[in-house]
Amino acid sequence: SVAEAEAVIAAARTRHWDANHNCTAMVTGLLGDQARASDDGEPGGTAGLPMLEVLRRRGLTDVVAVVTRYFGGVKLGAGGLIRAYSTAVSETLDTAALLDRRELLQASIEVGHSDAGRDDNQLRDWAERAGAVLGVPTYASTVTLEVWIAPGELSRLRADVAGWSAGAVAVSDGITRIIDVPRVAD
Repeated sequence: SVAEAEAVIAAARTRHWDANHNCTAMVTGLLGDQARASDDGEPGGTAGLPMLEVLRRRGLTDVVAVVTRYFGGVKLGAGGLIRAYSTAVSETLDTAALLDRRELLQASIEVGHSDAGRDDNQLRDWAERAGAVLGVPTYASTVTLEVWIAPGELSRLRADVAGWSAGAVAVSDGITRIIDVPRVAD
C-alpha cells in the first residue's frame, strides 16, 4: 500500500538522516495504478522520475525504491544524475528475487494415509508441470493435499487425479485468492 511504501521511505530517511538526498520512487496497487516519485532536493526530474521509469519499464508494482546519496555537488550534471539514479535502481532489480501476483484457485484431494506419499508425489509432479503452487498437507483421520492452480486448470487436474488414482480420488475446489509466486526468469 502507499502507507507501507511511505513507511519504508521514512525508515530509510531516518537511517540515513545525514545524507544529502534520499530520492524515492514507488508503484503500488494491484495494477500499478498508484505511483509517486521524489527528487528530494536534486534538480527537478533528475532522480525520482528516472527511478520511477525503471520500475514502470520492468512492469513492477507494490515496490518502493530509495537511493541515498551523500555527496551533493554539481559535478555529475543533469544527465549524470539521471544515469546514476536509474542505474542504481536497475542494477538492484537485476539482483532482486521478483514475485508475480496471480489469481489462483484452491484445489484439494483427500486421501488415506497409506496412499498419501504416492499421491503427494503425483501432485508435486503435476504442480511443477502446471506452474501451480503446493499448499501444506493436513493430517487428520485422512490426509488433505492442497494445490493452488489457475482456474482454467481445474478440469485438467480432475482428469489427471482420476487417471492416477483409477477414479478413487476426487478433487474439491475452494476459494480463489491472489498469491505471490516466484517469477520465472525469461
